Amino acid sequence: MRTTISHEELDSLVEPTRLHKRLYTDPDIFELEMERIWGQAWIFIGHESQVPKVGDYFATNITHKAPVIMVRDKEGKVHVLHNRCAHKGAKLVENRQGNVRGAFRCPYHGWSYKHDGTLIKIPNEAGYEGTGFDINDTCNNMQPVAQMGSYRGFVFATLSADAPDLKTWLGGAIDCLDNLCDRSPEGEVEVAGGVLRYEHECNWKFILENLNDTMHPMVVHQSVVQAAKDYIDSLPASATRERSEAEIILPFGSSYENFEESGITGFPYGHHYDGGKTSIHAKYTVMPAYHEAMVKAYGEERTRDIYSFNTHNTLYYPSLTIKTAVQNIRVVRPIAVDRFVVETWSFRLKGAPEEMLQRTLLYSRLINSSAGMVGPDDLEVYRRTQEGLESTASDWVEFHRQYGKDEQQADRVVGGGTGDLDMRTQYKAWKAYMSGEVFA
Repeated sequence: MRTTISHEELDSLVEPTRLHKRLYTDPDIFELEMERIWGQAWIFIGHESQVPKVGDYFATNITHKAPVIMVRDKEGKVHVLHNRCAHKGAKLVENRQGNVRGAFRCPYHGWSYKHDGTLIKIPNEAGYEGTGFDINDTCNNMQPVAQMGSYRGFVFATLSADAPDLKTWLGGAIDCLDNLCDRSPEGEVEVAGGVLRYEHECNWKFILENLNDTMHPMVVHQSVVQAAKDYIDSLPASATRERSEAEIILPFGSSYENFEESGITGFPYGHHYDGGKTSIHAKYTVMPAYHEAMVKAYGEERTRDIYSFNTHNTLYYPSLTIKTAVQNIRVVRPIAVDRFVVETWSFRLKGAPEEMLQRTLLYSRLINSSAGMVGPDDLEVYRRTQEGLESTASDWVEFHRQYGKDEQQADRVVGGGTGDLDMRTQYKAWKAYMSGEVFA
């Protein structure tokens, strides 16, 4: 297996309106993506509400080979540390989530560490006397990532010391994180309801491309939308709960005209969102008790302003996607060139009625679950695409839609909702990361 690919070769794989299929099938390119994109970008780790108490931790990966731990120390500060003992390199925790009351203790030789990663004790320490070993040398601690940052409770980390600060990297797309939190009467959200996690047998980029691809829903989801319509038509007028649940499905069959109207907005570093003034979630009923709590917190005008910023999917390239209107996120974790895991986490709006969380959980079960009614449609076309790209029929994947019509503004680019602006945004960033020029 090759270990390097020249800049010229990488550059030739991404043209203004098409991509070479090797981006999805070549394991060498995948390994470079892990090093140059996932190893350089700010990657979503978790939410501070997942580690509410001293010693609480959440373990995950930044890249497929970089396990990390998010942990809260006794001062209340959240850290992101490499999940690796400084001695022999063993992972300190295997459980996804838990609590370490006193200290992290290596399961191999028993080295122990404070919650901030500082080495506390080595068993039989006398064996190190006169060897030059210094227990206070920071190289003997659990190592922090190069940078970590938290914005309104959302914790990101990067392995790059050269990456800009988190807020700069988020750029204009930060508005969506603000809107998600502002939809809480208390201005804060917290993880609730567990996680939906399942594995996709395809390249990690497919799900990111699909997020704001509005040319597929009326095709891929046609059967489930029609089934939902037929079900609604069969309901008596009194079946309001059943009708409201089935109506979650209907927007996935919206027309090309409706999706075009929503628009797509792209940002530096590969971020983008669909909607803003409107989206497929814009017509959701505002529950009276929730509206009352919002008006009490913000006033009528500010509340309406919060509601009016309505997006569908927002991508923080390459790892995090959020839905502000339904308060859930999806997190992408690559495993191999043809395999990744996606996690869906739901959020409670602090100060909002419990029915808001129940709607979020219902949405996740219907749309994002491996046993749901929409997500499996997408998974099937991802699988078919991955297998189809192994064919020798053609080397290229195109994204010409509305090419040359995107409007560059000061800090963003905007275009029609059925265009391929999302692809152009992502692969402009892909080239910058892969060339090493993204933070130049």
